[in-house]
Amino acid sequence: MENTSVCSVLNDINTSDVTVRLRNNKGKAELFYAHSSILKEKSIYFADKLSDPNCDAFIEIHCSDYNYEHHVDLLKRLYLSKDYLLESWNSVHSALGVLQLAIKFNCQEVTQSCIYYLEAIPWEDTEEDLILKVVPQLGPVAMPILARVQPVDFSATKNVFISAICFATSIVSPSPPFGDELKNSAQEQVEYMLGDDDEEIPLMIADEEVKAESKKGLMNICAAFDKDLSCLVLQNDDESAEKRVMQSLLDLSWICNILSKMDLMKEFVDQWIDFSTRVIGVMEDKLLKSSMWGVKLKVIELNWKVLDAVGYGNVIIPPARRVELVKTWLPFIRKTKPILDSIGNEETGYPYKMDDDLCQNIEGAIVALLSALPSNDQADILADWMNGEQLKYPDLSEAFEIWCYRTKSAKRRLVEGLDRVAKATVSL
Repeated sequence: MENTSVCSVLNDINTSDVTVRLRNNKGKAELFYAHSSILKEKSIYFADKLSDPNCDAFIEIHCSDYNYEHHVDLLKRLYLSKDYLLESWNSVHSALGVLQLAIKFNCQEVTQSCIYYLEAIPWEDTEEDLILKVVPQLGPVAMPILARVQPVDFSATKNVFISAICFATSIVSPSPPFGDELKNSAQEQVEYMLGDDDEEIPLMIADEEVKAESKKGLMNICAAFDKDLSCLVLQNDDESAEKRVMQSLLDLSWICNILSKMDLMKEFVDQWIDFSTRVIGVMEDKLLKSSMWGVKLKVIELNWKVLDAVGYGNVIIPPARRVELVKTWLPFIRKTKPILDSIGNEETGYPYKMDDDLCQNIEGAIVALLSALPSNDQADILADWMNGEQLKYPDLSEAFEIWCYRTKSAKRRLVEGLDRVAKATVSL
């Protein structure tokens, strides 16, 4: 059939042969002067209506206040050619409203145009919510609109996650003008994916390839941290070197959170303990002894996560490694905290004081960790603590009380055991 929309105009009384009356819920009516050739060509509904001998070239349609304007928009768009029709849409709300009517009145060309438009353009959050509410009610014809929000299969999810991990842990700086924004965005999305309650997430983090890439990412970040750490005592530009180390520490904190959610925290703990002596060596270097307090505080915050994981049994490592962790970091924390407190008391708004929550968390983790060590190792650490100049923090008196109680109990059990042996020997 010849497309007559290009030569006919809606509401041209001189050429129209059909009257369409739109009536809303309040009884308001508006007449539209249309052409039967257009209506039959563009709508199966109107074609059926006009083929009825009782129609008398008059069609009445009842509308609601909500969709009245959408009815008007639909009538206008029946007069547009296919190319102009696709260009005519200017909002999600309008296209979605017309789409519902186009499906109802079986206007295939308008329906397809709405779908193309809605499927292609970006959506605001409120628009997406409306689409998710309306489109499923429109049947299979409208489902292509939802292609972007459909669940993906396991393989696709895994590939995206691995790619994000690789990008988020890359030690190669992104090209300008983005700087670190892309890497930070990748880190945020990895955290978001792991925070999802999708049933595929546990399967994904258990995948060996995902684990391997996550461990590789940890090694990348550790390598960058080691390199930046060296620059602190080798470069004259302290501000630039400090900024890079702080970024490396932020990356370490991020990967620590990620690995804890993936049951790979032991990988981080092992790396951190291996790094500990070197980190403290740099922090206590004579060039940095009275500076880099922001870096030192961040190091203590990161170390707390390790102490917490080991102290409360979330990560199981041999006693010797636990002793190494405590003996390495306890002196540094004890020396650093009073200095930060002293500066904070002198400078209003000083940003590098250890807050109460951090102090309590570190203290609790050390007490828990210390109480699970072999008795002799506990005795060595407690003796050093009591001989130190700073007994105020951390307060290990609870661990000391536990050690004393266990020691006495052990001696009592030993004596009771010897008595039983002696009595058994005499009876023989």
